[in-house]
Amino acid sequence: MEAAKTIAHEIGGLQNDALRFGLQGVKSDIVGSHPLETSYQSARKTQEEMKRKILADTYGTAFPLKMDLDKQILSRFQRPAGAIPSSMLGLEALTGSLDDFGFEDYLNDPRESEYFRPVDMHHGMEVRRGLSKGPACPSFI
Repeated sequence: MEAAKTIAHEIGGLQNDALRFGLQGVKSDIVGSHPLETSYQSARKTQEEMKRKILADTYGTAFPLKMDLDKQILSRFQRPAGAIPSSMLGLEALTGSLDDFGFEDYLNDPRESEYFRPVDMHHGMEVRRGLSKGPACPSFI
């Protein structure tokens, strides 16, 4: 059998292709998240657990399980990588995040920035299918 004629992009478990994946930084690996961010995440988790308990008490134990199944189905439904991003409208409607007023609503959508690099559709599909490694979408410059 012939060996594969490809060059691995990983050396020592790190992705070292700086042109494709950007420069590696160690600060994010060393420094933890902000204390307020951890507090926000724990409060959000507690709120979701309370909501699930209320739904289970009101409508029965099968209802939260059905909502979890719907959430899994709607989170997988996406457009292929390309110029038009997935809006995930069904998932936003199910989770209630349509009512949230995020920073992109009053500042701007980061994808509309002049510094945003468009997605390479071929690389995005390779990552999605497991043929290539790395982020499907490049980050900001």
